[in-house]
Amino acid sequence: MPLLTVFTPTYNRAHTLHKCYESLIKQTSKDFIWLIIDDGSNDETKDLVKKWINSNDDFKIKYIYKENGGMHTAHNIAYENSNTELTMCLDSDDYLADDAVEIISNNWVEFGDDCYAGLVGLDSFIDGSIVGESFPPLLKGEKFRNIHRNFPGDKKFIYRTEVFNSYPPYPIFENERFTPLSLKYFLIDERYKLLVINKVLCYVEYLEDGSSKNIIDSYKKNPRGFLELRKATMVMEPSFKRKFFSAAQYVMGNIMIRNNHFIKESPNKFITILSIPFGGIMYFHISRTKRKKLNSKLR
Repeated sequence: MPLLTVFTPTYNRAHTLHKCYESLIKQTSKDFIWLIIDDGSNDETKDLVKKWINSNDDFKIKYIYKENGGMHTAHNIAYENSNTELTMCLDSDDYLADDAVEIISNNWVEFGDDCYAGLVGLDSFIDGSIVGESFPPLLKGEKFRNIHRNFPGDKKFIYRTEVFNSYPPYPIFENERFTPLSLKYFLIDERYKLLVINKVLCYVEYLEDGSSKNIIDSYKKNPRGFLELRKATMVMEPSFKRKFFSAAQYVMGNIMIRNNHFIKESPNKFITILSIPFGGIMYFHISRTKRKKLNSKLR
């Protein structure tokens, strides 16, 4: 059994999926399985993957097709079907550094332990610049908790499959297609540390139809999914300022879904009550923005 499962959620990305495949072909270590979770694609993704499966002998490729439900549901399916010690997501428009799997394996063999949730490395843009904040120079084999708060910006997370599956799957809400993936990351951060790999593991490109580029629109379309994250961060954020901001977003989301019981359901009722005026202002701002965009289209 290989050490690592690299899984790729994809939806109508046959035109970019080859980047993932080509980067996996180039890996200096083939100690991995590639698991593709097709979230209801209606393009040529299935035929493309079938061709790769028949022609590739270097590593195992596993393909799972499911009805469209959003990226978080693809993550649920991926971890349910991962049997390796470590699991990592590689988005359908990204690709790995040639030695990424080797770096992950070596670091885990040298520093890994059951008391850690896994590893975290750096993402880079195509031009070589680091996404978000990089780790301190010469950092190697160190253990950090709360990576998201200490080092903002996307990172490449490699989790122990057993740890990730010990937490409930991402919640699924009717008529919504997104729950923030950081929800489980925050929950895991509360209990575990991660081993830091101070090297670039993945190269990312934020496409116009990708989730990162459309996060605000996604927030409007998936308020219940985001509310789950706000409930968590309202409790787990270290400072009052961050808790307050999460609470204001929580209030805004509940106004969007017309939930009158949000104070009773809040995990931090005091700060929620304080943030009501600010949550109302945030809701008004988003609603006004939507109306401006609609009016501009009608002109």
